[in-house]
Amino acid sequence: MAPDIKLIIGLGNPGKQYQNTYHNIGHLFTETTEKLKAKNWQSAGPAIIRSAQSYMNESGLFVKQQLKKYKIQPKNLLVVHDDSDIELGKVKLAFGRGSAGHKGVKNIIDQLKTQNFWRFRIGIRPPDDHPRKKAQEFILKKISPTNKKVLERIFQDSLNNLLS
Repeated sequence: MAPDIKLIIGLGNPGKQYQNTYHNIGHLFTETTEKLKAKNWQSAGPAIIRSAQSYMNESGLFVKQQLKKYKIQPKNLLVVHDDSDIELGKVKLAFGRGSAGHKGVKNIIDQLKTQNFWRFRIGIRPPDDHPRKKAQEFILKKISPTNKKVLERIFQDSLNNLLS
C-alpha cells in the first residue's frame, strides 16, 4: 500500500488515435477513478486525480507543474503507467526506482530531479507472448473488450488496496 498519496497522475498520449490503447492505461486508470469518485466511492479518498495533458515522453513538465500547483511533494505522488514487461492482468507498485526504460517515467525523473515518487505499473504484455514481441508491436493497439474488462477489474481492486 502506498502511504499518503495526495496526487495521482495517469500517463498517456492526447488525441483520439491513442484513446483506448494499451499505452494509455494511465489515462484509463484515472478516468475509472474519477467515475468511482463521482459515485461517492469512499476509497478514492482526498487524492487529486489528473491525466497528463502531454505526450507520454514529455510527461515530466506536466507532473512538475501539478506538484507545484497543489504544493505536493514527490513522495506523495503516484504515477500510473503501462509496463510492457509485466503480463496483462498483473500490477506492481514501486517507490524510488529508475525508469526501467519507460520514457515517460524517465522524463518525470529528469524534470523532478528525483525518482522518489510512487509508480503504479500496470501490465500490458499479452499473456501468450511467445516468441516475445517488442513493445512497439502492441502498445498502440486498441484494447480488446475482453482485456478492457480485465483492466477495469484490476483498476477497482487496485484502488481498494492503494487508497484505503
